[in-house]
Amino acid sequence: MHLASNVSIGLAAFLWGLIALFVRELTAVGFSAMEIVTIRVGVAFLILFVIGVAKKREQLKIQFKDTYLFIGTGVLSIVFFNWCYFTTINEMNVSLAVILLYTSPAFVSILSFVFLKEKLGRKKILAVLGTIIGCVLIAGLRMEETAQISTIGLFIGLGSGLGYALYSIFGKLALQRYAPFTVTFYTFLIASLSLVPSTTLWTKSSILFKPSIIWYSIGLALITTVTAYFLYTWGLKKTESSKASIIATIEPVVATLLGLYYYNETLTIIQLIGGMFILASVILVSYEKKNKISVETTNGAH
Repeated sequence: MHLASNVSIGLAAFLWGLIALFVRELTAVGFSAMEIVTIRVGVAFLILFVIGVAKKREQLKIQFKDTYLFIGTGVLSIVFFNWCYFTTINEMNVSLAVILLYTSPAFVSILSFVFLKEKLGRKKILAVLGTIIGCVLIAGLRMEETAQISTIGLFIGLGSGLGYALYSIFGKLALQRYAPFTVTFYTFLIASLSLVPSTTLWTKSSILFKPSIIWYSIGLALITTVTAYFLYTWGLKKTESSKASIIATIEPVVATLLGLYYYNETLTIIQLIGGMFILASVILVSYEKKNKISVETTNGAH
């Protein structure tokens, strides 16, 4: 079961890595970054709503007292980390923003240790360091770029990593009570309620409802959001939050390869080494001894 959950999380990260295919097209026609996030979240919720009403009505029931869990995944994670991430991009170099975003495995490991009582062993710490080093190398940080770091940019950038991490924490808590579909559905319901009123998408209806834009919006929502988040949430139910966050750093590797083959971008030796750091870290936390798996399965820990 651990292998299946790790594969599920890896597939989610792979799909997240494809997001540029859709974002670049929507950016080209004039949508801002936060408008694209709103399109992604809003259309994802509509897809989940149709699936829920048609096939999973029983999984739409929650207790009101648990709403805070979905405020955590929807607002404190998805909305907050996207705002922080795009604000950081405006404050400093994009590569620095990416690096700060991918401090998330460190945040998840610490928060999981404190709130979820997950172990923080040497292997996990080594894997977290490996993913951070790998992301730094893939992002292509150069010494002259460090001069562009502002104090507010640094803290907001770290906020993006924290926000990104909070999905794993609140999601893990929610999964103790609800099915993966339920968690995904209410995450995007609350995120949509937070984002849609704050944007002016209706002023761009002339391009929003063009057939090509509708298809890109559906692709963005269905492939890189609904399917990806469901796979990640399903995998998260069966593995530790800290391990899941480390496996999910496959995303920048996929994004880099996508740029290489689809957009004719170049891949440096440094970036290749960075990708190897990340993949080695993922393999490190994914490997489990057979006797350890049997013990955890018997205890129903994951």
